[in-house]
Amino acid sequence: MLFSRLVLFAFFQAAIAAVLFLAGVSNPWDESVRWWPFVVLFTNLVCIGLLFVLFKREGKGYFEFAQFHKETMLRDVGIVLLMALVIIPLSSLPSQWLAGILLGSYENALAMFFRPLPIWAVIIGLAFPITHAFAELPVYFGYVMPRIEARLRIGWLAWGIASLFLALQHITLPLIFDWNFMLWRAGMFIPFAFFMGAAIKLRPRLFPYLMIGHAAIDMLLMTMYFSM
Repeated sequence: MLFSRLVLFAFFQAAIAAVLFLAGVSNPWDESVRWWPFVVLFTNLVCIGLLFVLFKREGKGYFEFAQFHKETMLRDVGIVLLMALVIIPLSSLPSQWLAGILLGSYENALAMFFRPLPIWAVIIGLAFPITHAFAELPVYFGYVMPRIEARLRIGWLAWGIASLFLALQHITLPLIFDWNFMLWRAGMFIPFAFFMGAAIKLRPRLFPYLMIGHAAIDMLLMTMYFSM
């Protein structure tokens, strides 16, 4: 599961490229980049299915790691709202800074993979942020981190490994064979990933709220397509 999303992103982009090739598209791999929201959507659906199966094998339910606690709900919401003051800059500023160094500007970086989609595709693609809430953080911090910790018996090392792979998965989303672009994708979410992992490790009861917040951030990302 640690490597699953990194591999699945590349697999589903290759599958889309194969369909485009069979449809007669002249540069199918480059054109497949445009459809990255669907790559995420398909990957999320597979990961959610895998999590259900893996948790069931252990005699656990999917949502056991993400429970709302009524007695601390107001306090938890307040903490998450304060954390948003850190999360929002961490999810955008490192990306902008690194894009300027590696690709000339943030606009250049976005132009490489934010390409217009048909309106029907954008509407369907809105399912990506919704499924993302139940796939990304749960894979790395709901499933992987506790099990690495159980094996290594070093909690903060497990946090570091899970957080690092959450960031590195973006290398293949989308998979563009340009070293500067790949370095940008590898590094842009490292501060965000480590912060989110630490928050979940220190206060596990915040997990469901961070899942919702993560989906909200990605939903805002998808709205960029409506202005193209």
